[in-house]
Parts: sequence; C-alpha cells; structure tokens
Amino acid sequence: MIDAVFSSHVPRGLLAAALLAWAQPALADGRLDAKYVLSVGGVELGRASVVVQAGASTYEISGSGRITGVLRAVSSGNGVAAARGVLTPSKMVPRVYALNAEADGKKEGARLAMAGGAVAEMEVEPPLRPAPDRVPVTNATLQDIIDPMSGAFVYVPEPTNPLSSAVCERAVPVFDGRQRYDIVLNYLRTEQVKVSGYKGPAVVCGVRYKPVSGHRPSRYTVQYMVDNKDMFVWLVPIEGTRLMAPFKVSVATMIGTAVFQATSFSAKAQNGAVPVSAPKP
Repeated sequence: MIDAVFSSHVPRGLLAAALLAWAQPALADGRLDAKYVLSVGGVELGRASVVVQAGASTYEISGSGRITGVLRAVSSGNGVAAARGVLTPSKMVPRVYALNAEADGKKEGARLAMAGGAVAEMEVEPPLRPAPDRVPVTNATLQDIIDPMSGAFVYVPEPTNPLSSAVCERAVPVFDGRQRYDIVLNYLRTEQVKVSGYKGPAVVCGVRYKPVSGHRPSRYTVQYMVDNKDMFVWLVPIEGTRLMAPFKVSVATMIGTAVFQATSFSAKAQNGAVPVSAPKP
C-alpha cells in the first residue's frame, strides 16, 4: 500500500527517512481488520476497509475506500491512506502519513513527515489555493498535531479504563495537510453494540469541530460544521492494545445524516512481526 500511496513522488529529506521505517514490520500485540459502509439518509454511498496493528511502542494504520451504491451511477472515486507512529506512555506520536485519492478524474494527495509531534516536511497536491479570507497555516499551529488516520483512533494510557468516560474527554489536534482543526469529544453514555466479529460495549462521545487554520471562516459549510451539534462517535477497544477504534460515526449534514458504520470488526490479540498490507473494501 505504501508503494501505491507514494508512487507519484520520490520523497526527499525527512520524508524519505520516515518512509524507510515502513520496510520494517511492526511487532504487534493486537490487530484489527474492519469493514465499513458509508450511508446518507439510509442510502449506501461508499465502502471502506481498515487494518490496524499496534504493539507496546508502535502502531500502523492502513485504509482504503471507494464510492459504491447509487452514487456510483453519477460519480467515481477511491482512495488509500496510511499512517505510522510510536506510542509513548501518554499519547500517540505520528511519524508519517500519506493519502492518495481520486474522484471523477481529479487526484488529491498529501504526505506528511512529523517529528516530536510537529510537521517537519510535507507535500500536498494540488497546492492549497490562496484566498483573502483563508486563515493562514503557520508553524505555531503545526505543533503537537496528529494526522487524520491516527486521529480517528483514541489511545488510552495506563491506568485509565478504556471503557470509562475519560476516553471521550479530550480534544484531538488534527492536521490533514490543508487544514488544522480540533475534534473535541465529550462523554455521553456507554451502550452495547453488535456486528460480525464484535459484541460488547461501546463508549459514545459527542463530537464538535473547531477550526484553527487553513479554513475560510466566511464559507457557509465551515460555519455549519462549527455549529453542528449532531455529531457522534461510538468507540470500541482493539483487543491486545490500548487503542479504541471507531465502530460508528454519525454526522448531520445538509442533505441528511451521514453514518459510517462497521459491518465487520475482527480484533485479535497477537504477538510477532506481521506487516500491514493494503485492505480491499
């Protein structure tokens, strides 16, 4: 998968050095293989697959997705993304993130190398277009960040109970190569969920979007998401790890409620070196 993500560019400097780490398989204490369906108003629009491996000190996340359902009749699209980093006693620290996506013939890509929680080098395609009302992305806003793939998972350090309300009480500082924003979580409840491969508790968090830089405050869609109080995520534990994975995400949109729901969720504790390969949705 990493070869596919980076095939359009030969990375340099810190980005090239970070990629060398992908050649070494991670020692995994736990692995997740999950499949998801995206729907809006109950109508399927896409499918995705995710593989996660995490050990005592490292993690890898690899995912792919494509347009399906009725939307496929009028549009086409697919994408792959990957992230890798280290686990400290208190948090996830990403080292490299890559995204390649294509929709209706238009390509988009992002490659980030990170060091010490800050962006050290990046490549974004196409470049972000200048706009007079765009809040500039500065070095100050690129400190202590996490990439979107890593940020979709919650790391619960010892001795916190992975199924406690503390899982939700946090702000996730995300940078995707274009925008820097916080995803603010708050605890709502714990409920039972069931799908192929998993039956058990899920911690339900309310979600709020807080833009920091790279966005255009005058745009209606930005203000809509800032004011949106109907966003929720269901988190479940990945066996053998301290990671919580999204089981379901629900977001109110201007055309209906978008739901990203697991259709299979296989999490297993394991030991040994097993490399992550590209999943197929």
